[in-house]
Amino acid sequence: MQIHYKEHMDSSFDHDQLARALSRERKRAGLSLTEAASRAGIGKSTLSILESGSGNPSVETLWALATAYQVPLSSLLDPPKPDIEMIRKGDLPELRSDAGSYAVSLISTSPLGVQRDIYFVAAEPGEVKTSEPHQAGTIEHIIVATGRVAVEVQGARYELNHGDYLRYPGDLAHTFEALESESTAVSVIESS
Repeated sequence: MQIHYKEHMDSSFDHDQLARALSRERKRAGLSLTEAASRAGIGKSTLSILESGSGNPSVETLWALATAYQVPLSSLLDPPKPDIEMIRKGDLPELRSDAGSYAVSLISTSPLGVQRDIYFVAAEPGEVKTSEPHQAGTIEHIIVATGRVAVEVQGARYELNHGDYLRYPGDLAHTFEALESESTAVSVIESS
């Protein structure tokens, strides 16, 4: 199955972040530009252009580079995260199959050595679920499946719609509230 990244990288794609990631992973692997390009089966000039932030790579080129660097593709596409991050469903980059009816979107990568628990949440309006801080270093992820919800972390309120994603420190006090009837979400709690 061949996978395409919306034909090419769209204008919202951060080419500078990709350039930094390519350079970082190449250096981490201890490879010169020539060695890395050779292992990936691309031209040295192509890799140089990509590392300068000027190129528009295909998903095949990025897969080849990730393979050459022995890292998951997500390590090239996923920039370092702020403590709290909200992603709207429409902002997720898609990898589509040739079949057209199947698409995946990378929402969050899992750091090495991290344990993840996954929960399905069903909630109704009227009661706010308050959670005390979990163990230090805990990160929580919420993906809204149906309805609308609000999550509050340290006084900041985030309203999420169907398909939206929020990541935040679970070691801070936080709340979860359904804003519509029959709201559901997937909650992922990760700890080291």
